[in-house]
Amino acid sequence: MSISLVAGLGNPGRDYESSRHNLGWVALDAFAKKHGLAWKQAAQFEAEVARWDTPGRTRWLVKPLTFMNESGRAVGAFARFFKIAPPDIAAVYDDLTIDLGLVKVSVTGSAGGHNGVASLLEHVGDGFVRYRLGIGPKQPAQMELSDFVLGKFTPEQHTLLSQKLPSHVDGLDLLLSRGTEAAMNQLNRRAQP
Repeated sequence: MSISLVAGLGNPGRDYESSRHNLGWVALDAFAKKHGLAWKQAAQFEAEVARWDTPGRTRWLVKPLTFMNESGRAVGAFARFFKIAPPDIAAVYDDLTIDLGLVKVSVTGSAGGHNGVASLLEHVGDGFVRYRLGIGPKQPAQMELSDFVLGKFTPEQHTLLSQKLPSHVDGLDLLLSRGTEAAMNQLNRRAQP
């Protein structure tokens, strides 16, 4: 099994640009930049797409422009068109249950209240790889979930993320080059407190 499609989840529009919920896009943009890939509008998939040709294979990066809650619609349409099965898809997204700056890789589990993941489960099916970027813990604890994820990082959090972004990108490289098992072994170990 190897990843052919990497989907970064986020919301389009200036209002959401630096929100916690767009961390998947931020990481995928940084990944594309590292590999010199260009984004193109793909209206038929309601997404921005970057094609990555490496010796012997083509991979795709996809940023759905459907808004988070409908992410699966774009990713599902793309995956069906290119006949890419769920195990060959990785979703990169923010996760509230993981501390800020950490990454966790998993393959199963519920949506955990994440509407983008719920949409992927609905339109793509289970079995895709989850590349989860920590944005937790939610503070203050009584804050509405939607207000927190759509809120902006504090300056301190922003600094921490800027320092962590290269390792998030390297982790994605590890996932794509060595596979899910290797990525879980290496990255999830680091995620332990």
